Amino acid sequence: AVVDGWHVDVSFPGPGSSPDDYMTWRANVASRDRALLMFFLLSDVGPADAPTRLRIGSHRHVARVLEPEGEDGLDARELARRADAATRHLPTADATGRAGDVYLCHPFLVHAGRPHHGTTPRFLAQPKLSPSEPLRLDRPPGTSSPVETAIAQALGHR
Repeated sequence: AVVDGWHVDVSFPGPGSSPDDYMTWRANVASRDRALLMFFLLSDVGPADAPTRLRIGSHRHVARVLEPEGEDGLDARELARRADAATRHLPTADATGRAGDVYLCHPFLVHAGRPHHGTTPRFLAQPKLSPSEPLRLDRPPGTSSPVETAIAQALGHR
């Protein structure tokens, strides 16, 4: 169950997943098939315009939630439940900005929508960005991507 909308985007189908049921898709500690979480603001987004809520630093906690689950990871519902429990104490920020602004975020960032109280529609794109090669958490320091480095640090590997 999604808790007040807080979730982590999933990126690959699990065994028995339906392409039409995104809630059965999964995420794992190696962020299989997702390089970044991106928010493209296609309109101005102010505090009343339903900005996406972001839990600051949540990506580190989510890495630790996913690590024991190995390559299979967790499905969207279970990940949302566990990620919410592990991060609800964290401060939040709103993804506000001007049309054309882009948020490039760690793929494990816990985020949620919010009701719209403004007077103009909000337009946002959130395309998936797949990595050019699978992420690896065993790369030597200085050769890993920022996403790989953040996961390895969260797990105490660096």
